[in-house]
Order: sequence, then C-alpha cells, then structure tokens
Amino acid sequence: MALLTVRAAAGRLGVSYSALKQWIYKGTVRTVRTGGGHHRIADAEIDRMLASQGKAPRGRPARRTGAVGMLVSISGRNQLRGIVEEVRADGLLAQVRLRIGDQRLTAVITRDAVDELKLRRGEEALAIIKSTEVMIAKGS
Repeated sequence: MALLTVRAAAGRLGVSYSALKQWIYKGTVRTVRTGGGHHRIADAEIDRMLASQGKAPRGRPARRTGAVGMLVSISGRNQLRGIVEEVRADGLLAQVRLRIGDQRLTAVITRDAVDELKLRRGEEALAIIKSTEVMIAKGS
C-alpha cells in the first residue's frame, strides 16, 4: 500500500492543499497517521475519490455513465455561449478567451481542463459563471 503526503495527494486530485486538509478534518477523506501525527493518504483512497468525481484513477480509463461530453441541464441565468477566440497555455494554467457577441470573456483555467475539453480556436463553448459577488462601475 503506497501512502502519499497530503500535498502529493492534493496534486493527484487536482485540488488545493488547504481544501484537502479541510476534507481530512471533516472526515471526508480516510487517512493514516504517522508516528509524528502527519496524515498520509493511500493510493486506494485517491482512486476512490477520483472515481466519485467521475475521473479516471491513475493508469485506468474513466468509467462514465450517460452521454459523454454532454451538458444535460443547467440554469439559464449563468451560462454564455460563445466561440473560442484564443487559448494560451503555460505550465499548469491556460487562458481562454471567448467571443460572445461583440464582447470578450477571458477565463483562467487549468491546462488539464483545456486538454480534457479539447478547446480549440473557432469552436463553440459555454462560459458557466458562478459568483457570489458582482461589481458594477461607471466611468467618469
């Protein structure tokens, strides 16, 4: 049984270190404690969490139910349909610019997400917006 540090496990899961620590404290993630009190996470636990998210455990293909790549439904108030105008990837992150009518929307997402969605210039995509705040400003 291979055990990973919390930081390594967070990387495998694609979440932040602090988010994974919170899941550990809440009991969502099963861990093993070292003699020094540090948490270690088994590969099997990582695979279980990835499977619950519909992602493939390392070295195995993803098992999906229903239509692959199809957005079934989402509230109409938080989505904008546009055309991918530009994709710039560097390291772990990518900048994606969508043209929505005569407006441009830029989002920074992970490079893995760009690869998984196969985002390419000229293709249609949805911007799904989730925000707890909206600020409005007016020029002088």
